[in-house]
Amino acid sequence: MRSGVALGALATVCLLAAPSKEERVAKIESGLTPRVRIEGQSVTRWPIAERMKFHNVPAVGVAVVEDGKLSWAKTYGAGWSVRTRFQAASISKPVAAVAALRLVARGDLSLDEDVNKKLKSWKVPENQWGKPITLRQLLSHTAGLTVHGFPGYAKTAEIPTGVQIVKGGPPANTAAVVVNVEPGTIFRYSGGGYQVLQVLIEDVTGKPFARAVKELVLDPADMKDSGYDQPPIASAARGHNSKGEPIAGDWHIHPEQAAAGLWTTPTDVARFLIAVHTSKLLPPAVTKEMLTPVKDGYALGFGIEGEGQAESFGHNGSNVGYRCFAVLYKNGKHGLVVMTNGDSGAGVAGEIVRAVAEEYGWSSHRAVMLKAADVSDGQVGRR
Repeated sequence: MRSGVALGALATVCLLAAPSKEERVAKIESGLTPRVRIEGQSVTRWPIAERMKFHNVPAVGVAVVEDGKLSWAKTYGAGWSVRTRFQAASISKPVAAVAALRLVARGDLSLDEDVNKKLKSWKVPENQWGKPITLRQLLSHTAGLTVHGFPGYAKTAEIPTGVQIVKGGPPANTAAVVVNVEPGTIFRYSGGGYQVLQVLIEDVTGKPFARAVKELVLDPADMKDSGYDQPPIASAARGHNSKGEPIAGDWHIHPEQAAAGLWTTPTDVARFLIAVHTSKLLPPAVTKEMLTPVKDGYALGFGIEGEGQAESFGHNGSNVGYRCFAVLYKNGKHGLVVMTNGDSGAGVAGEIVRAVAEEYGWSSHRAVMLKAADVSDGQVGRR
């Protein structure tokens, strides 16, 4: 009986000793760390405000997922809130990919059919290998298509249509999207492929891309503060260059919506990741296929990293004036979204990722640990 009482008391003490959410947040906020550490040496830790200033980033939004649920979200920087929208940049791609896969699930598209069969307003030009381009290839960057990414447009510029972008030439500021590598043979990141996807979704649904994806993904995933509208229709954080200077016109317009045009919040991206993991948006079999790598660790809209309990899916984002990061472990237990409004935002985002990973005991995304070399005085300078 005494033993049972003692164990109960011990359990109570352990429960009381567990850090609260507020304590964990405070520890992360004051505990940003460098990428590399030396075993046995003291750890350098910085407060988030100091690192934002160091990296010239005025605003940082963070959302943390724990035990499959949104645990907490905060936005740092004067005048911003958790509902302030950031340009998601290439995090736009997995959202567009889910929209396409929902069309697959209802029979409007097929993963391995020639996309030219469904494209109406434009066709992918024939290639020298005589091979068709498929939706699976578009989503996994294996179609052999050109155009890595898009710089966007000043607010005062003439904005091209989706078809004008894939055709290339004025008013588009990027080249035509064409096949110059044998389809299906290699992974080569192609924003151009996602621009083809945008035209495909519009042709199949008969709706503007922004509206189609709102109905297919944003509304079902409860992404209330998100949209592909250009410019955004709600509060948005203006972009900044690497010196911390505001981008002319506040931000660039991205008519390449599927590849780079989503305006959203860390909270909404976290909701999206959870919705993907729980098959809220897609049938379980389609979800599994979406998260299965095709080539070089890239699946259908997501990058896949790690193995076993450390396996995760996610995406980075990089537009002029914005840098973002999103990840969720495949077991659904842990996840993180960081969005910034600065060209140097990847620096502070990486430091936040490492602080969160350490505080919550993640099996990856932590600082790299190195052992100090044991070098005698006589060995210094020798080759």
